[in-house]
Amino acid sequence: MSDDHDAEAVAPTPPGPDDGRGPGESRSGSTEVLGTVRLEVFRYRPDDGDGPRTVAYEVPYSTETSLVDALNWVKDHVDSSLAFRWSCRMGICGSCGMMVNGRPRLACETFLRTYADEGLRVEPLENFDVDRDLVVDLEPFLARLTSVMPWVVPGAEAPDGSPGREGNTQTPEQMVAYHDFTMCVNCLLCYAACPQVGIASDFLGPAAITAAVRYDKDTRDSGSDRRLPVLDTENGVWPCTFVGACSTVCPKGVDPAAAIQQAKIATALAWAAEFVTPHKGTAGDLSDKTARRGSP
Repeated sequence: MSDDHDAEAVAPTPPGPDDGRGPGESRSGSTEVLGTVRLEVFRYRPDDGDGPRTVAYEVPYSTETSLVDALNWVKDHVDSSLAFRWSCRMGICGSCGMMVNGRPRLACETFLRTYADEGLRVEPLENFDVDRDLVVDLEPFLARLTSVMPWVVPGAEAPDGSPGREGNTQTPEQMVAYHDFTMCVNCLLCYAACPQVGIASDFLGPAAITAAVRYDKDTRDSGSDRRLPVLDTENGVWPCTFVGACSTVCPKGVDPAAAIQQAKIATALAWAAEFVTPHKGTAGDLSDKTARRGSP
């Protein structure tokens, strides 16, 4: 992305501590200024006609200043038009994913002290259309995520066909099968890292497939038959070449690469089952729920 926009312009560092938070003061309250870091930020406003560009800022920092803090400092003190997503500041919401020196990272878990010498180049996530500055278009991803039904689909054994205490009890052992996949925060770093997403824009992608596997492995769920047609398509699980970049960049240790391989096995077994048990091709779903739905 860095090759697609103009040469940078340098914004002056504004004067300090008399207007709101002073230089180097993060939103966590630390005020000991260690120096300044050069922060190069991708800027793009579709309505100004200038096209993408990079603007550089000299940002004061402390030991606790995160990239989210730095971007907010720029927004508060230099240019209030800077657009980016953020919320929790603690690696839970997944809102602040962006490219940092060419690598997908959460801005709230990226600290300026680490980049004191080299500086930071911040760009929107790769493989997404850019709405404005660091904000990318999430609608295509949300459509893919919705297509795999990322919720518990109740079965006939649930009271009144809906989730209920008696029909949805689960043992700790049963939860282990999918627990790690529940940690996904939809930060989309995996989509930015995945080479197949860059090549095949319609690829379902790591996070959406992981969500499907998470619910297919849930003993309370009965939606595997409805998810399988979405997974077993040209743009479903099969574009994945198991590079593993999605798992490498995941900040929560979810391992979507493993989830995708499990989904491939399940779809292949379901296909084979069609020749053995007609009209029951989905019997080989992502988990043997019949065996695992014993007395909790």
